[in-house]
Parts: sequence; structure tokens; C-alpha cells
Amino acid sequence: MALSGDVTIALDAMGGDQAPKMVVKGAAIALKRYPGLRFLMVGDEPRLRALMKRRKKLLAATVFLHTDEVVPGSMRPSVALRQGRKSSMGLALRAVREGRAHAAVSAGNTGALMAMARMMLGMLPGIDRPAIAATMPTLRGETVVLDLGANTECDVRNLIQFAIMGELFARIVLGYQNPSVGLLNVGEEEVKGLEAVREAAARLKTIDGIRFHGFVEGDDIAKGTVDVVVTDGFTGNIALKTAEGTAKLYSHYLKSAFRRSLLARIGYLFARASLKALQKQTDPRHHNGAMFLGLGGIAVKSHGGTDALGFANAIGVAYDLVAHGFNDRISGEFKRIAAGQIDGASVQQKAATA
Repeated sequence: MALSGDVTIALDAMGGDQAPKMVVKGAAIALKRYPGLRFLMVGDEPRLRALMKRRKKLLAATVFLHTDEVVPGSMRPSVALRQGRKSSMGLALRAVREGRAHAAVSAGNTGALMAMARMMLGMLPGIDRPAIAATMPTLRGETVVLDLGANTECDVRNLIQFAIMGELFARIVLGYQNPSVGLLNVGEEEVKGLEAVREAAARLKTIDGIRFHGFVEGDDIAKGTVDVVVTDGFTGNIALKTAEGTAKLYSHYLKSAFRRSLLARIGYLFARASLKALQKQTDPRHHNGAMFLGLGGIAVKSHGGTDALGFANAIGVAYDLVAHGFNDRISGEFKRIAAGQIDGASVQQKAATA
């Protein structure tokens, strides 16, 4: 169900490499796209007001919550839990917990954000751990990939829950009809991979409501072989960073190639429109904004090194999740799909092999 009325997003205005300037510019871009947005800007109020001096529309749509405290990028999650509650990150999450904002967006310390979000927002019923989910561009459009770093080690139950949440994300937010789900593995054969991955695959085949494709490999992500790719956070984070690095590498190669000679520069003039379209399609800023699926409130993580455009897109992810009533729907849908099937599938499997 779509949300009626304004959507209020709490922004960690001091999180990120280029904060707070990047956050303010990003909020201004997002406001143009979504005029119904309202912001709770958490951070150094005098600095933020100075940056908004000429942004009258943004200023009118913003309420400030002042704090001098910031969670640094080097702070350990355990320390952030003890010392970061009054930081810009902590107060933004608290605003969601207390109902003063519909969602929180931060480009700050990922580990700290995850730890504090889990503590302050809790978990949705039936879900053990949150997973970082984001979309990645493919030959077929977009693929949801999770987990991208929240859980370095996952058991069978975690992987099955991630599969269900990822399927619901693809269906509810991206609008995919009956999305396919694959488990990332070192090969497509059923005998390959870690025991937990093999057992999760066996159980997913028995769960109603999940169109399970089977195992997929790393190159299947870019191919768009499936709509949802499920893996542990250790592997998923490496896959994400590898994809981002490869995109930058090929961008560098293209630029170098067109600068090589006068003829190459002339060729660039003819190819410029197509190259700009390619750059836009593969630009990681357009896919910025990863949600912590499974939490009792909406929290979106922006890439720490992004610019204003990337941060605006992260705000857009939060807006879409709120507008689609994602958490309410995922909670209801999760109960419908998962009720008795996550553990029940294990019982069925044991009975079949007995």
C-alpha cells in the first residue's frame, strides 16, 4: 500500500567523505524529484544552515536536530554502540524508532550503522539477521544482490531468509513478477560448494512461493541470469567491490583509448552520445543506496565516497521503500511464505532421505 502524505527522511548529515556539503546537495536534488519529501537533518546545525542559505525550498522542507558528535569511519561497531548514541548517525536512527521519521539514510561507518540500527530498530518477526541488499546493473536490467557485508558467516537458515527477503524486495520494490532466485556458488553442479550452501539450495527447492533457479556463478550476476542473487556477506562484499573496480577500470581504458590519437578523438565525437548513455547505465552513483533488510525500521546505507547525485539516489531508495510500505508488506509476506517452511522444509527433506 502506498503511503499518503509527506515522507520524512532522517539524514545523518555528518556521515560520508564529503559530508555535510554532499548531504545538503543530495537532499536538494532528491527534493526536486520528490516534492513531498521532508527532511530531519541531523548534525552541526550552524554549518548546515550556512550551506542551505540559498536553498530556500530545501530549508522550508527541513527540520534540524543539532549534535556535535560524529561516528568516525575508523570506530569499531562495539564502541559506536556505547559512544555513538548522541551522534548524527545515532540520533537519525532514533528518530525512526520514535516515529519522527519514516526512514534514515547515512553514508557513514557501515559497521556502526548496522550495529546501531539493529539495536535501535530491532528485527522483523521471524528474521534472525539483517542483510544488506542493493541492485546491480545487468544485461537484463537490474538484479538484487544480498548480503553485501552485514554477515561474514551465514548458516542455512540465514541464507533461506535472505532468499525470501530478496525475492520480496524484487517483487514489491522493483515490480518483478515471480522473480527468480539463485545461490552464489563456485559452480552450478549440486555437489559443489560449502555444506551450508548446498543444504540451503535443497531446502529452497521445497519452499512454496520461491522460484528457485539453483546455483549461479560470479559472471551470472552481470548476465542477469536470475533476479535475486543470495550469498553470505563476505562473498557478496567482494563481488560488489570487484564489480565497482572493473567498471572503473574499463572507464579508464575507454578514456585512454580515445585520447591516443587525433583519429581516436574524432571517433569519440561520433560516439559521444552512446558513450554517455553507457556511462550513465554503469555509473555506480545511479545504483547507490543499500537497504538493511529485516530490520524493524527502514535504514539505507549510502556509499561513503559518493557525491551529491549518489546520495540523492540513496534518499530515493529510502523514499521508494517507505512509499511502497515495504516493511509492513515484507512482514506480512514473510509470514505467508515462510510460515512453517524454513524449518518444515528441513523436516520434509529428512523424511524423504530416511
